[in-house]
Amino acid sequence: MTRPHQPGAAATSDDDLFGSEAADYARYRPGLPDTAIRLLAATQHGVPDPVLLDLGTGTGQVPRALLPVLRRLVRIDLVDVNQYMLETALTALEPVRGSCTVNAFTGEAHTFTPTEPGRAPTLITCCRSFHWMSRAEVLNMADRVAAPSAIVAIMGDGSLWTHETDWTAALRGLIQTYLGDDRRAGTRGTYAGPARSYEEDLANSAFSDVTEHRFPVARAWTPEDVLGYLRTTSFARPTLFADRHHEFEAEALRLLQGHARGGLLKEDAEFTVLLARRPGGYA
Repeated sequence: MTRPHQPGAAATSDDDLFGSEAADYARYRPGLPDTAIRLLAATQHGVPDPVLLDLGTGTGQVPRALLPVLRRLVRIDLVDVNQYMLETALTALEPVRGSCTVNAFTGEAHTFTPTEPGRAPTLITCCRSFHWMSRAEVLNMADRVAAPSAIVAIMGDGSLWTHETDWTAALRGLIQTYLGDDRRAGTRGTYAGPARSYEEDLANSAFSDVTEHRFPVARAWTPEDVLGYLRTTSFARPTLFADRHHEFEAEALRLLQGHARGGLLKEDAEFTVLLARRPGGYA
């Protein structure tokens, strides 16, 4: 069954950052490489009743991709600060979850509390969202709730803001002419990036046994899909432009069409997965 939202203590849904864009997020955000999904599934080999805890789940990309590969999942806990995102994730998972129980928790990742302590997560995933979190507190929470041999997977591949190619550099420059040189972070001001690497975060946590896996990813975007993607980002979401958003999109479309070859824009990205466990695999 699918269970209703379980809010954290004094939690509120942070819908200011990615609220009404949930549908665009589900449509335009790139999925996970199949190689990464198979790697995650392989970490559960020999685990009799795998339990997934997906932090910053967004529209549920990780569990949606993992369920058909890891059919033995007995429980999934989805955690996100945005209720719109969680509702979208629950809807997407309903047709594919089978007998797996799905529970949604609205709140910051480090405030997550299991509703069934007997179902400790054996796999904790965080895809493209760890940079928004209180990382040390999240890893402390994971240590409290995870099974002894649990795996923590921190994953991501940057964004079109960080990707370096001619068309992304031109697009970034256009965004800066509208919003300023600093990368915006939605209503939270600007984004400076983590002060230390994720590897350092993990090294200072209970999950200090870390392996890194890198998977090349080739993507082809249409100019229209890039505009849809931008609407879901913290650095170019529509409200940041106020009444100039239509003007920006028209100018961005012309720019992207000028860079497209055969109607497509190429992105050669790298998807990184950090798999971390407690030394020896046990607490």
